[in-house]
Amino acid sequence: MFKKVDDSRITISELMLPSHSNFSGKIHGGYILNLMDQIAFACASKHSKAYCVTASVDTVDFLNPIEVGELVTMKASVNYVGNTSMVIGIRVEAEHIQTGRTKHCNSSYFTMVAKDDNGNSVEVPGLILNDKNEVKRFLKAIKRKKTKLHRIKEFEHADFSHHKYNEELIKHKVKIELPEQLD
Repeated sequence: MFKKVDDSRITISELMLPSHSNFSGKIHGGYILNLMDQIAFACASKHSKAYCVTASVDTVDFLNPIEVGELVTMKASVNYVGNTSMVIGIRVEAEHIQTGRTKHCNSSYFTMVAKDDNGNSVEVPGLILNDKNEVKRFLKAIKRKKTKLHRIKEFEHADFSHHKYNEELIKHKVKIELPEQLD
């Protein structure tokens, strides 16, 4: 079975209240992450017709602060599907209600896994890509997955040594003082 990206696309909007703000008066990033997790769940569940759990969150960059009184709109779509997982792309925008000015505040990628009533992973429908942007998003998700696997392989193997990275480390603001047995 295959489903179109549009079949599970979700948009939510919420007015930002003073109770959502942090100590500096901006909307708390944790509150925004919570909303993003909710829309990722809704989008993934709509696509898979199953309960979904968050497996990972990739690339959370807070680009612009969100102010109290702004209308935040989040748009979510399935960017990639595996056997039991989906990558949900989320775009966060804030609109100043009086001026109508909007700003891009965040984009992120949530990997969600479909589960049955016993907590076992279940297969998700394939994805029908209908335009160039959907194809690019799918390919970018594949690239992020490959990069992550490469990074894990490079740094998590048993014979890892930081010595082959010394030249790279010297370029950055770091001082290495490991006990000799960890060297």
